[in-house]
Amino acid sequence: MWTEKYKTIYKLIESFDTIVIARHVGVDPDAMSSQLALRDSILKTFPNKTVLAVGSGSVKFTYLGKLDKLKDDIHDALLFVLDTPDQKRVDGISNFDVFAKKVKMDHHPFMEEFCDIEVINDKSSSASEIVLDFIKETGLVLDTSIAEKLFIGLASDTNRFMFNSSKDTFRKVAELLETYNLDIPSLYEKLYLRPINEVRLQGYIGENMVVTEHGVGYVKITNDTITKFQADVSSAGNMVNNFNYIDGVYVWITMTEDVKNNLIKANIRSRGPIINTVAEHYHGGGHKFASGARVFSWEEADALIRDLDTASKEFLVHQRSDEE
Repeated sequence: MWTEKYKTIYKLIESFDTIVIARHVGVDPDAMSSQLALRDSILKTFPNKTVLAVGSGSVKFTYLGKLDKLKDDIHDALLFVLDTPDQKRVDGISNFDVFAKKVKMDHHPFMEEFCDIEVINDKSSSASEIVLDFIKETGLVLDTSIAEKLFIGLASDTNRFMFNSSKDTFRKVAELLETYNLDIPSLYEKLYLRPINEVRLQGYIGENMVVTEHGVGYVKITNDTITKFQADVSSAGNMVNNFNYIDGVYVWITMTEDVKNNLIKANIRSRGPIINTVAEHYHGGGHKFASGARVFSWEEADALIRDLDTASKEFLVHQRSDEE
């Protein structure tokens, strides 16, 4: 389906000496894995090119590899944007005009067109799956190190293949395991190993979660709480993934105060109600059942909770009518 676009993108890679690879703010394992995997694949195929993976990193993901610093004098370069549906959420790029060509590869629902070539496949499990498809289709280098990064991205964004995983996803992962003899326990240890202070913070979240009338579970994590548990904003927010399948909770949110950026980050998950359309009204977006938002006061956070509670109420009404 994407063969012709992939061929065109490959020709662009061939024609540019400098290539920059960016992704969304608030780095997660899929975004960083796909970014570093594509960088390494291009570099190993074309060792004389300059290929930079840019954006803010996280100590939590240093096992994936090092990011690069964008040069001040960048010009006549090719830009890849991965795992990002809208331009305002691209991390590490302040001026898009310095790039001669821009390519987007994303698995989120379409939000806006801002690149010359856009590969948007919301049927893919992850950005890592799209990058894997691209590498295999075009014959770019794929070795064990790159395969490990792509596996981590796939496993992370699907929550170990519980969500958004098709038959094709499992076939591709099986091929990676067979071809590159990946050490799954070792990779999962890198992905899920965490310090004791994060375990204690998770206990705090569970103890302090409030559940609304229509099954929205939320917790407000202030900067004081983050400091108390010696955590960081990214780690606290990502704990939303640890609260699946709570009876009576259909939407769950971690709201984490980020004093450095003067905002509150909302990580939102669902097992029924559609949440991305709500998140889009609060400086965010994402998938139907996994989204993020940014609000700028606790009052605005409360408004987001109310809107999600309304979405959950509508879901429950439809669910009951379908059962009758």
